[in-house]
Amino acid sequence: MSISPEEKKRYFQETAIALRREGFRIEPSVGGRLGVWLDDHPICEVDQIGGITYRSDNIPAPKYVAAKDKAYRIVCTTAEYMRQMEQAPPLKASGLEDSFKVLADFNGTVLAGTHSKYGVQFVTWDWDYDRKGVCFGHYFNGNYDSAKQDFATRSGLIPEQRLFKDEQLIEIYRCCADTLDAGFDLTYKQEKCIKSVQEQIENGMPDIMDRIREQDQHTVEPYSQEQTM
Repeated sequence: MSISPEEKKRYFQETAIALRREGFRIEPSVGGRLGVWLDDHPICEVDQIGGITYRSDNIPAPKYVAAKDKAYRIVCTTAEYMRQMEQAPPLKASGLEDSFKVLADFNGTVLAGTHSKYGVQFVTWDWDYDRKGVCFGHYFNGNYDSAKQDFATRSGLIPEQRLFKDEQLIEIYRCCADTLDAGFDLTYKQEKCIKSVQEQIENGMPDIMDRIREQDQHTVEPYSQEQTM
């Protein structure tokens, strides 16, 4: 798939913003790609259509493998919404600038995006009764996944009760791990089901182990003091 030079420039600018937001360093590479670095270490290169290339010897440690995977997820997500932004129609609403694009519209709720110097900004709104204006905006600072989830629940596409918050998913994952490690007399079907829950959570939250380690590091041990007489 080929894109225009203007689209390529906008995509690379947005991708660089999104990667820097997550702690990566961006450098131009040979062949018109973006070089992605972490801790002065080359990780991968981003091409113009939402893919990456990398050398195995550049990611010798698990830390850099995880960084490569994280960079790839960011690149894919950015490519997804930038393609939408290029094709989406402008949002026509009274009192609103024409810079917003309609990314999704269902059941009286609209998901929109607009370019800014901080990257694409996302917002969900409710249409008013005659669809001439929007109200009750929920704003997401470059967080496309959260904006999509908010749109899905707000518009009724997915019942909110069927979605778990990140904190709940982490605790579910912990409980699955504890159950598997506790030596319970589980059937093959039960063990397979529990492992599939873990895999599903990992797919939806690839950095879950980092989050668990961060939680554990911030766990405060109970303070005890010996009494003396």
